[in-house]
Amino acid sequence: MINSKFFGAGVALTTPFHKYGTVDFTSLGNLIDHVVEGGIDYIVALGTTSETATLTEDERKALLDFIIDRVNKRLPIVVGLGGNNTQLLVETIKHFDFEGIDAILSVTPYYNKPNQKGLYYHYKALSSVSPLPIILYNVPSRTAVNMSAETTLKLAHEFKNIIAIKEASGNMIQIMNIIKDKPKNFLVISGDDTLTDSMVALGGAGVISVTANAYPSEFHHLVKAGLNKNFEEAHKINNSLLEFMEAIFEDGNPAGIKAALSVMGIMKNNLRLPLVKTNVPTFNKIKAFVDGYKSPLKK
Repeated sequence: MINSKFFGAGVALTTPFHKYGTVDFTSLGNLIDHVVEGGIDYIVALGTTSETATLTEDERKALLDFIIDRVNKRLPIVVGLGGNNTQLLVETIKHFDFEGIDAILSVTPYYNKPNQKGLYYHYKALSSVSPLPIILYNVPSRTAVNMSAETTLKLAHEFKNIIAIKEASGNMIQIMNIIKDKPKNFLVISGDDTLTDSMVALGGAGVISVTANAYPSEFHHLVKAGLNKNFEEAHKINNSLLEFMEAIFEDGNPAGIKAALSVMGIMKNNLRLPLVKTNVPTFNKIKAFVDGYKSPLKK
């Protein structure tokens, strides 16, 4: 079953940059090996955490080619393809080279502020041309529009290639309603690291995580324990990372996770404008956590 590829912990891969802004492919290779060897279940490329909005088309292609080559079929790969111009996105999907890609993650249209009918027809148009499964992405804090449970469920029931939603609304009642009434094989994936433990316990399928860039093994085991209904173990791992998960989002994403990865020596702490590094107090908090973290997986 295609859907089974996306049970567990996915990682929203970040993009390392050199000091003067070019892509640091050496560090990207190190990061990919880190998350793969840490047991992550699948990789999401060119999402929000990748700073995709600041990448040129040539850079996006080079990044995706590099990721596919470095992963070397060890894990499924999801590519972020979203936008607020439906027709342009339809044409992009029609002509996109999906060799080595397993699914599309597509965010709700931003800025235009479509109503629920507009969201439905947007995804209907994508479904009609997509050769790959589609994972919906609802993140109203970034897009200024929330896709309701009713719209998500209508899409899930009507279109077989719409297989999942990454839900980052933070609205647990909305999330529970989707889980309650979804088709059997439709996946509800957490888009909030801090809510993953709770969502999996309620029937969610896992997470697409930012934290997993730094702690892939812990997030893999957290989700696996929850899916196996070993909630005590899941809660233990979640609680060990809660302070970190809060800290890395204090000054925005991916500034926080890049600060952590720089402390770990995986990449340099560089971002592209309009994003900048975390404030010093936030960096110090993240560094203190990383330096002192004792993983519950290490007996």
